[in-house]
Amino acid sequence: MIINPLAQVAIYALVLSNVLAAKLPGIDNKYAYAVYLMAGMLAWSYFSEIIGRCLTLFIDQGNLMKKMRFPRITLPVIVAGSCLLNYVLLFAAILLVFAALGQWPHWQMLWLIPLTLVVTALAVGLGLILGVLNVFVRDVGQVIPILLQVWFWFTPIVYPLNIIPEQFKSVMGINPMFPIVSAYHDVLVYARAPDLQSMAVTAAVAVGLMLLGLFMFRRAAPEMVDVL
Repeated sequence: MIINPLAQVAIYALVLSNVLAAKLPGIDNKYAYAVYLMAGMLAWSYFSEIIGRCLTLFIDQGNLMKKMRFPRITLPVIVAGSCLLNYVLLFAAILLVFAALGQWPHWQMLWLIPLTLVVTALAVGLGLILGVLNVFVRDVGQVIPILLQVWFWFTPIVYPLNIIPEQFKSVMGINPMFPIVSAYHDVLVYARAPDLQSMAVTAAVAVGLMLLGLFMFRRAAPEMVDVL
């Protein structure tokens, strides 16, 4: 899961860097677009990996859930921990690339600790909700990967926010990954603190979704075993 996001960054950078590099204000680096891409992909790859693995988690572990008695909540915890390890390894690789491109580490990167917690809560919450629904309605597992691709392109990862027409920027407000990715850009690209107000709102949404996901999981766990 480390090679894939880095490969995507390389492809997008080769194809779009000449077009979009000039659209990135306030970055004094000729590799600005590659840096911008990696910052956004760090957040998105972690988010999408958790959701993708939680989506089929209970179906994949159906036999285990039937044959053994254990705290079922350990399944998503293990998934989140595994994805977090991949995220840390990807971040380490990105830091090495940043250093090679002249983008040196700085103390503002400490903001990534609370940002990572917000992404984790949001992804685990959505992952639990979708994973439970997928047990009872298997079409969910077919639709969500497509929706994730659409969601990716509605988040300013490959393109900067300043090229979006004003009438469409208001639509970004309903995308919880928009303030998160923007915060990663603030921290990793511009070496500044994220917008705390927007992140507080996003954190509240993330915690709410995680609580909803846990509630659905606990209520549906006995029935899931029968369906599986």
